[in-house]
Formats: sequence, structure tokens, C-alpha cells
Amino acid sequence: MLKSLYTAATGMEAQQTRMDLIANNLANTNTAGFKKARAEFQDLLYERTRGALAPDATGGTPPSPVEVGLGVKLGGTPRNFAQGDMLNTNNPTDVAIEGQGFFQVLKPDGEVMYSRAGNFRVDAGGRLTTANGDLVEPSITFPQSTTSMDIKADGRVFAQVAGKTEPQEVGTLELAMFTNPSGLESAGGNLLRGTEGSGPAQRVRAGEEGAGELAQGFLENSNVQAVEEMIDMIVTQRAFEMNSKVIQTADQMLAKLTNLR
Repeated sequence: MLKSLYTAATGMEAQQTRMDLIANNLANTNTAGFKKARAEFQDLLYERTRGALAPDATGGTPPSPVEVGLGVKLGGTPRNFAQGDMLNTNNPTDVAIEGQGFFQVLKPDGEVMYSRAGNFRVDAGGRLTTANGDLVEPSITFPQSTTSMDIKADGRVFAQVAGKTEPQEVGTLELAMFTNPSGLESAGGNLLRGTEGSGPAQRVRAGEEGAGELAQGFLENSNVQAVEEMIDMIVTQRAFEMNSKVIQTADQMLAKLTNLR
């Protein structure tokens, strides 16, 4: 009887974790470049009272085991890296990736992180940065007299300087590719950190090796589908309620046993 209490408790904890992920997905519905996550579960160890044996000559040996599961655990929270909708902003510093690549971002401590969010800015020194002020890698600096900028689909960046007729090339936006993007670790601020599970970053030009071309004046929106998340929320709630019902029923059965005379 006590097994069912603990088993149902693992189910309630698992559904609570799933609800936490759904809440985070919905909270980031309008976050540029956000990729939704989902919960993957695994069953726990089984208590086996008899193993499966081959039948004897008379066919009397049970061929199937007798075992009872002990619940569920969280196996992982992989992200879905499907392309989000393209949002036309007409902002020249906004850039979207139409493919599987990642922007490279240099943190103040020298660590390079990765992002799908292309809502860039130009700081007082003319350097291209993220919305949080981190430098884009490789570094791109616009002359102080820049009147307009042009970011090509292959990542080349040009600046139109006052007093000059021809645009000046100031750098190239390179992208990073990973063997296993699901292995990237979330670092907050629309940033992802490379891990041993993701494999090393491979720097490529935009438009090559599946990294995707760049689209200036666009942002990649979150790939969260609110309707799907609401359906998952209902399913999660019902599963949580059913596990809590198991606990209530097991408690009632224990109460009857303790009251036997």
C-alpha cells in the first residue's frame, strides 16, 4: 500500500516539473529567438518478485515476470530548435537567421556564448552589441559618421559613411553550428552555453553548411505555440489530479486496514 503512495508522489512531482516548463514556455511567447522546452520522463526501477523463465517440458513454468514499477523520474528537458516565425521590424540592427546557426556573443569575462536573438544595438563606440550590451563575435565596429548599414545574407556588413559614395565593409557576422544543439545549456539573457554534450562550436559563414542566411530588418520570434501549450497544460493538470487521487485512495484503504477489529 505504501508503494502506491510513493509512486503517485513521483508522478505528482513529474507533472509539476512539466507544468513549470509550460509556464516558462508561455512566459517567453514573445521572446526573440526563444526555443521551447519539453519534459521527457523515464520509469524508475521495478521491484521484481519473480523473473521470466523458459517453460519446462510440461509447459508449467510462467514465461512472464512478476514486477511492480516504483514511479517516474525526469529524464531531460530538451529544447525544440524548430524555426520561429519571422517578424518584420524594419530596424536595420535587427537580424534573423533562416537556418540552424547561432550568433556568437562575447561576454566580459572572455567566454563566447550563443544566441538565436538578433535584436542588436550599436553602442556609443560604434560596436555591434546585443540588447544586454555584450559584444557580437567577431567584433564589428561602425565609423562614427555612419549614416546607414547594410547586412547581406552571407553575413557581410557594410556601412555608408557620410561624404563617401561607396559603402565600406566593416566586418562579417559569422555563425556557429553544433553537432547536438540540444546539449546547449541555458544561461539566461537569450544566451546558450556550449557543453561537452553539444560538442565544440563550428564557425561557418552564413548560408553555408545549413547555418542559414541572414535577414536584415527581421527578428525570429519564439517558436512557442500558445494553443499547444494550453492543451499540454490541461493534460498535465489532469495527470496531476489522477496521481493525487491515487494518494487519496491509498490513504482511504490504509485507514480501513487500521480500523479492522
